Formats: sequence, C-alpha cells, structure tokens
Amino acid sequence: MTLRQSPAPPRTPPDTPLHRDERGFTLLELLVVIAILGLLVALVAPAALRQLGGARVSVAKQSVAQLGTVLDLYKLDVGSYPSSEDGLKALVEKPGDAEGWAGPYTKDSRVPLDPWNHPYLYANPSTRPNHEYDLCSGGPKNIQGSPGQDGMICNP
Repeated sequence: MTLRQSPAPPRTPPDTPLHRDERGFTLLELLVVIAILGLLVALVAPAALRQLGGARVSVAKQSVAQLGTVLDLYKLDVGSYPSSEDGLKALVEKPGDAEGWAGPYTKDSRVPLDPWNHPYLYANPSTRPNHEYDLCSGGPKNIQGSPGQDGMICNP
C-alpha cells in the first residue's frame, strides 16, 4: 500500500476578494470608533454623576429621618435627648448621667457618617423654632454652621 500525498491547495493571489477580507481594520476606522466611544462617554458621564449626587442627597434625607427615630428611642429610655456635648456618640457609648440607657442604638456600634463621610451635626437644644434638637448633614459641600442654611439636610 502506497500513501499518496494530496496536492496542496492553490494559493490565492493577494488582490483577490478572499485575501482582502482577511486584512482587518484600517487606522482610520479605528480612530472613528474611538471618537464615537469618546463622544458617548462625554455625553453620558455628566448625567450619571448628577444621578449619583442626587442619590446621596436622598440617602442623607433618609438617614437623618432614621437617626431621628433612633434619637426618639434614646429619649424613651433615658428621658431626654443627648446633650450637644454627648452628641450622637451617646447612641453608641453610655454617657455618665444616662440612667436607663439601653444602647448601643446603632447596628454596628459606631457613630454614623453622612453619605459624603462627614459627621452629622447635632445640637440640643435646637436653634430653630418648634424643634427639640438639630440633626443635619452638611451636604455635598460639608456646610458647617446654623441649621437650615442652603445645602444643609436637616431633620424636619
């Protein structure tokens, strides 16, 4: 039995349609695609960042409301809201004069921070009419000072 070798397939010349399809993308085509992608990123990124900023404000409002509920629980146990000196730390560590303290009142036993990782501002008594205490986030610009300033997120 003799083995016969099959003839090699014929080579196609470089300018036939089969050879042209194997080439790939030109530099111009790649630059056009990169430019289109860059344009899409430039248009979408600002809108995405605005949404993120709005979400943080919403989270801050909800957190201030939840901390208000936690402060109400503290008041039920102790009989009064924490002093300005004790601040929100009274929710995780028993102040010396807090009879009936049943804390810690937060899940992770830490003083919570606002969505921008700044401490909440707390004052008792309140400087605003019809409020027992002030609990505020300084917002994205970390505004310090009197509650109710533009950009601050405070308890209602």
